[in-house]
Amino acid sequence: MEIKKAIGTNIARYQKEQNLTQQELANSLNISYQAVSKWETGE
Repeated sequence: MEIKKAIGTNIARYQKEQNLTQQELANSLNISYQAVSKWETGE
């Protein structure tokens, strides 16, 4: 479980550093913003 939390924290930090919304990040990765949200929360 710790790895999921670490990944989510890193994704959220990157998103904020780049001044991206979840939607913008998702678009750049060709995934849904819901997937980004789940990753950030460790789901």
